[in-house]
Amino acid sequence: MATVRSPSYLLTLGRWRRGVGVAPQARALAALVPGVSQVDNKSGFLGKRPHRRHPGILKLPCVRLPRALADAAQLMLLDSAVPNVEKQVQALTNYLWSRHLPVEPGELQRRAEHLEKRFLENSDSFQTEEKLRGAVLHALRKTTYHWQELSYNEGLSLVYMAARLDGGFAAVSRAFHEIQTQLPEFQPKTLMDFGSGTGSVTWAAHSIWGQSLREYMCVDSSAAMLDLAEKLLKGGSENGKLYIPGVFFRQFLPVSPKASILVENGTKAGHCLLMEARDLVLKGKEKSPLDPRPGFVFAPCPHELPCPQLTASKPLACSFSQAYHPIPFSWSKKPKEEKFSMVILARGSPEEANRWPRITQPVLKRPRHVHCHLCCPDGHMQHAVLTARRHGRDLYRCARVSSWGDLLPVTTPSELLPSPVEDPPES
Repeated sequence: MATVRSPSYLLTLGRWRRGVGVAPQARALAALVPGVSQVDNKSGFLGKRPHRRHPGILKLPCVRLPRALADAAQLMLLDSAVPNVEKQVQALTNYLWSRHLPVEPGELQRRAEHLEKRFLENSDSFQTEEKLRGAVLHALRKTTYHWQELSYNEGLSLVYMAARLDGGFAAVSRAFHEIQTQLPEFQPKTLMDFGSGTGSVTWAAHSIWGQSLREYMCVDSSAAMLDLAEKLLKGGSENGKLYIPGVFFRQFLPVSPKASILVENGTKAGHCLLMEARDLVLKGKEKSPLDPRPGFVFAPCPHELPCPQLTASKPLACSFSQAYHPIPFSWSKKPKEEKFSMVILARGSPEEANRWPRITQPVLKRPRHVHCHLCCPDGHMQHAVLTARRHGRDLYRCARVSSWGDLLPVTTPSELLPSPVEDPPES
């Protein structure tokens, strides 16, 4: 979890400004009604920008680690005595991506009561309570995911660095890029990273806001991981000078965060974890004594309603993809894709956020039409088939150049009814 704070406003969960980073005309682009709506091509929402740079484009080019960070990581791994490091990296990667969430105590109790009732109904062989309890525990062990906390010592921390440093940096860079794109005037002063691990959040934040950030607080329960992150900042040694000034390391959470960026693996388990944290803030259970305003979602959701991906008949993880160049270890040199889930939370009014639909799957381009799967401000998923004739030339072209994770610059019919225009020729 990364927290970015500014003394004046925003990402403090501060004073979000309406239409941040977007010209007023852009918010009046179109009303998307399948099959009948059109875009007002005279609104001038693009200005002099080409369609491929429309206001909803958020995709980053292939991300590369800062040279100093990549060199330090290579040096540390070369100097280590970790045996079979490539196999260990692959095994840890597989384990992290296959993990499920631990079963909550309440759910475990419910399962135990259900098993006890079923055993008593189907058998009279349990003459003592001890035998019944033993049978229930045996059944629970066979059917319940056995979650274990990883203890990161020096060796495992190095393996984790080799496995996740570059992909984690790419995912966080994409999240920060969203903030920078929608709020270019935002200049944070401090950052806190809870669960900081290798320190990739600090490096990503410095690469974007290095001119304004003055203090970075890295918090992690593993002393070995904190030591590794500090060595990376010192070029891979213990005695070097910090590449990024103003970085501090702690094993315990020193303050209550005021704004949050949460990033997890792009799996169902990771997405569910983020939605639990999201709901905790939105329901007001995590109130800040310094800022009584309610929380809202800055990204990626265009609403504060239950995630439609999880409430569907076949639940899916809401995830995104970011290309990156891996650290050039001997086993990893070709560009990769990092699949991740994220949520960026703030305090204030939801009306102050950008409420354009989010593209949640790869865009399918076909002759004279394009398919977009959208998470819409009304909390529902929509499969929109866009054409120039039905939706206007500009919106159609914007959709064709958009990617998974971008925003489609349209508004809902309740917010805006477009001006009637003649059907433009298809192109």
